[in-house]
Amino acid sequence: MYLPSGVYHETYRADNAWWQTTFVRAKMALLVVLLLVGVPLAGNYPLSIANVIGYTILSALGVQLLIGYCGMITLGHAAFIAVGAYVTAIGMLRYGLPYSVSMVLGAILAGLWSVLFGLPSAKVKGFYLIMTTMAAQFVTVDFIITQYVSRVGGRGHYFSLPPGTITIGPWVIDTELKVYYLMICLVTLCTVGMANLLRTRVGRAWIAIRDNDIAAEMMGVNVVRYKLLAFFVAGVLGGIAGAFWISSLYVVSAEHFQFSWSIWIVGVILIGGVGSLHGVIFGSVFVTVLLEALKFAVIPLSDAFPALSTGFLYIKEGVFGLAIVLFLLYEPHGLAYRWQQFKNYFNLWPFAY
Repeated sequence: MYLPSGVYHETYRADNAWWQTTFVRAKMALLVVLLLVGVPLAGNYPLSIANVIGYTILSALGVQLLIGYCGMITLGHAAFIAVGAYVTAIGMLRYGLPYSVSMVLGAILAGLWSVLFGLPSAKVKGFYLIMTTMAAQFVTVDFIITQYVSRVGGRGHYFSLPPGTITIGPWVIDTELKVYYLMICLVTLCTVGMANLLRTRVGRAWIAIRDNDIAAEMMGVNVVRYKLLAFFVAGVLGGIAGAFWISSLYVVSAEHFQFSWSIWIVGVILIGGVGSLHGVIFGSVFVTVLLEALKFAVIPLSDAFPALSTGFLYIKEGVFGLAIVLFLLYEPHGLAYRWQQFKNYFNLWPFAY
């Protein structure tokens, strides 16, 4: 990161800081006030939209890690989100565990389950690795959950938690506002944790593997170990997303974690920008807001064209697919790259370079 003229650092601590100028720190403080005060004052509808955005961010962080930072394409991430959700629900309903403990267990088991399907990454990559991650989706959701999860207390593959059972200490999560604050905590924790991890030796090893795994191995990087570690961390992030999903709906069902959700998350990464944490946030916000705007555009026309309301699901998927194609053609680096170019322009203005 370059610094404006007259700004310099005298310590390594200052040089390694995330926000290195007073202006940037002021912008972040304003963002914090907006998130903690402004959005809650806007009402329940903006809160519900924000919670969907947060869930999408939590779901996409692990995919960004695998695809953007480690160079391993995955199409089965919804399976690991499902593991986190179901383990959390089973821990609370059958074993009486607190929500926070069940969430931790769900995240760890989702990470271990992800490692199991990441083992082939030691030998295969590209198309063949895609097939192994798809197997995770079919084995986990379409086979284990739909066929056997009813034996541990669910109605079929459906779990419903009694109202008021999701608590963190004395805090009962039973309103959109409380779910929102939980989402802010989880998104901040996961994003900051991942950003710090990427600044360590582990993160540099992942990026080296992404750029050239053979060269990374020749430089002493244990490629297999770091690939499996990437799958574990991605699975943990997915498990946290699944546990958060329960706090929002108090319901978990296999229909929430279909193969289409895995594809959806990859699309969010492509739109936001591959290899950028900002891309996860921008992609999640853009896709969620786009679909909400599409809903408002369809509602006034549904009286004249009833097929629009009945076929909205297909319209939504069509618009999402079209957005992916347009971004790949005209903005292949995603929204994060365009945002960086926008900032660079104003940082350099009135000069062109």
